[in-house]
Amino acid sequence: MPKIFRTSTRESTILSKIESAKEYARRKAIAGVRDCDEPLSNAIAMKLVESNLVETTSKDALEEEILKCLGRLTRAEDFDIDYQTAPFRSIVLQPHVVSLYVTAFVIETLINHKVVVDIYGSDEEIYRCINQQVTKFLP
Repeated sequence: MPKIFRTSTRESTILSKIESAKEYARRKAIAGVRDCDEPLSNAIAMKLVESNLVETTSKDALEEEILKCLGRLTRAEDFDIDYQTAPFRSIVLQPHVVSLYVTAFVIETLINHKVVVDIYGSDEEIYRCINQQVTKFLP
């Protein structure tokens, strides 16, 4: 006879708390973007250019596009965020949702912008560069 696996209420309570904590951290990070969107977009744009990961004709236009991306992130629904970041979830084990969203924007959308000459580096290098700046503003 096959064994029947029944989750206990204790296990399901613990799993529920873990999932709730993850969701709370995600919502808190996205809400925190509203408070520091301009300095964060400036820091990300500056670091991408300094690290030679993005070659651009106008750093100000790059910063403006990242600012628009952060604005869209704060207004986006969970499904839209998950859809945008789905191809890049496996870059690191526990990705920061803001860093992952901006990385997806840089790799998929920004590469076609008129001020961007080219984007260099791997997806992971771009993520790490962006995440370094995001963690300074969003603990």
